[in-house]
Amino acid sequence: DFAPERVQGTLNVFDSVASHIKFLQAKRRVLIGCWSLGSAERMGGVLADHGVTPIAPVASWAEAQLLHQEATGLAILPVEYGFEAPGFAVITEQDILGDRLIRSRPGRKRAANFIAEATTLNPEDLVVHVDHGIGRYLGLKTIEAAGAPHDCLEIQYDGGKLFLPVENIELLSRYGSDAEGVQLDRLGGAGWQARKAKLKNRIRDMAAQLIKVAAERELRSGPVIEAPHGVYEEFCARFPYEETEDQEKAIGDVVEDLVRGRPMDRLICGDVGFGKTEVALRAAFIVAMTGRQVAVVVPTTLLARQHFKTFSERFAGWPVKLRQLSRLVTPKDAAETRTALKDGIVDLVVGTHALLAKSIEFRDLGLLVVDEEQHFGVAHKERLKQLRAEVHVLTLTATPIPRTLQLALSGVKELSIIATPPIDRLAVRTFVAPFDPVTVREALLREHYRGGQSFYVCPRIADLGEAEEFLKLTVPEVKIGIAHGQMPPTRLEDIMSAFYDGKFDVLLSTPIVESGLDIPTANTMIIHRADMFGLAQLYQLRGRIGRSKARAYAYLTVPPNRTLTANADRRLKVLQALDSLGAGFSLASHDLDIRGAGNLLGEEQSGQVREVGIELYQDMLEEAVASLRGTIATETDEAWSPQINAGTAVLIPESFVTDLNVRLALYRRLADIEDDAAIESFAAELIDRFGPLPAEVHTLLKIVAIKRLCRIAHVEKIDAGPKGAVISFRKNEFPKPEKLIGWLAAHPTLAKVRPDQKLFFSRTWATPEERLAGIYQTLGKLAELAA
Repeated sequence: DFAPERVQGTLNVFDSVASHIKFLQAKRRVLIGCWSLGSAERMGGVLADHGVTPIAPVASWAEAQLLHQEATGLAILPVEYGFEAPGFAVITEQDILGDRLIRSRPGRKRAANFIAEATTLNPEDLVVHVDHGIGRYLGLKTIEAAGAPHDCLEIQYDGGKLFLPVENIELLSRYGSDAEGVQLDRLGGAGWQARKAKLKNRIRDMAAQLIKVAAERELRSGPVIEAPHGVYEEFCARFPYEETEDQEKAIGDVVEDLVRGRPMDRLICGDVGFGKTEVALRAAFIVAMTGRQVAVVVPTTLLARQHFKTFSERFAGWPVKLRQLSRLVTPKDAAETRTALKDGIVDLVVGTHALLAKSIEFRDLGLLVVDEEQHFGVAHKERLKQLRAEVHVLTLTATPIPRTLQLALSGVKELSIIATPPIDRLAVRTFVAPFDPVTVREALLREHYRGGQSFYVCPRIADLGEAEEFLKLTVPEVKIGIAHGQMPPTRLEDIMSAFYDGKFDVLLSTPIVESGLDIPTANTMIIHRADMFGLAQLYQLRGRIGRSKARAYAYLTVPPNRTLTANADRRLKVLQALDSLGAGFSLASHDLDIRGAGNLLGEEQSGQVREVGIELYQDMLEEAVASLRGTIATETDEAWSPQINAGTAVLIPESFVTDLNVRLALYRRLADIEDDAAIESFAAELIDRFGPLPAEVHTLLKIVAIKRLCRIAHVEKIDAGPKGAVISFRKNEFPKPEKLIGWLAAHPTLAKVRPDQKLFFSRTWATPEERLAGIYQTLGKLAELAA
């Protein structure tokens, strides 16, 4: 076991391994056992750099026996500890690198599902139909259509109702949370189309501005920074956990950005404790090892202290000089740091917004890491913008502010999502309740008696005295420490160190603890007057607990005798509902929803969002940006969805999926399916979750497949019955009319063109199943001609 070399840091652990392998090879063959193919490749590369050659991959025991004694075998052998046996010695990856946590692969939640999950519909929600405008969603209703049951979404409009077939659900989007004073549109009225056309032009102008901003950045040349081969793999190998799939992708994105030769501007959006710091560590290592400087800017002194500790531990043994710049540093040290940054003596600095002061000069700044950017004010953002022009910028956040999220979603800012939780992480149980001394006492004592610690957070410094009195009186069994931002730096440092070392049971503080603190033993939090905090702030505070394997509890208390404002009530409800792991991205979407996107380019956007609703606005903006970038040939005309009337039952029966919300989510997913393989996989998932498929679901899946062919062939409507089908084309146009005319001429008995430009196919379809099969075949031919 190479633990002594790892701990002392005086001797490189890989040099020790190399000399031990040579010692063993005098008497026996040596095998290195690694956990996975990726770690075997990395280990082979690092050992080769330290003089272990030749290295031979070994796939079986038979191959191991044929190994030359001078060669070192490299095998995928997931055992924890090495051993010696007659003629053989096995050294494992864990012997060399220390304990590693291994995650099971299946059952991952993909980042792609996040936005869809944030937009679920509830009865009474305001919705927007692409053709008819703003209406109120009343629920799912089964109606008779052409003699067969059909699930429809019931939508109330001014002066009428609309029943939208579930297979056309993609025409609908959520309006947003802010429903006060919104006028429902009139069915068949011209107002909605006029409003939408006007907004489309405004959005196009705004997208042009956004593209200009992005293009200016693209045209600037930045330094090409490549990961130093060998030493980078060695640095990565020190990460004591297995990287999650999303984390690996985010790291890959950042490494690619650094070698592109253009200034990077990437947002890493990952939930609290999901491993964003590791992405920043690797980027910082690559930049620092090429001789350029790295600045890590954080919002609070406590987070600066913690990050400095983390970076120092990971960079130990590497030729990288680190300094800290915040209120916790003495004026003498701060002055030395400023001079050292200017002279280029310091390679990496961690600090608060003191780093953004005009007096700070860098000799050669290569990378700026901004952690929790939602805490920085306008002046700091402007300073960041000036720096952004030349340097690589990496922004880390769990809850991006609406404007940043909007820029990322519309494709102007690069976005990487880390959605996979760490191994054994449990979601925090959240309770919103009127303040009750008995509940508070019980919660704090339960944590105390299971050997843990608690946070008690008040919104203002003025509340701390009263809260301290209350705690001493109500829970005399626990020791209390107090922390807030106006304390002398040394006192604050001492309090936090003592709490970290377990000398206090309860930390009574202001929201100063909200950013990035990592205290695994603290797993209960009481938030006093939770109605006075913002949504992202509450989410960040809750993220301070539940960072180990223990179940954590958050109590959001509100005054028992006071009515909350509508927004405060909505914030608390959203937070209580979003209790799953990785909900930060969904929360940011709700925040975007409640607050609007704000000031994207200096002009207020919320008025424009109000006209069409947040989802449709986002789609229109994305489309305009893509069109101006040339990533799509032209702006697509209005969204449309084919109508298919085949006189067959189209629904997921309640007896098959009982939960209404789950049924609605399944319909929503079906609307986005693009190809036959995806339909097959969706059907397999349904069988796996709910059992054998009923006939109605088979029909629904067939309708989805037909709908896909309709889009290719520009078929707007199909009316099918026992004697055949009438097919209408969108705007009475077919993509390749000459092909269609040639085919009709070659098969005069198959179809006729009616005077109203519709096609009539004469058939005898005795059963609904024959009808669906016939329509599918006919549409398949039309799609083939169109393509």
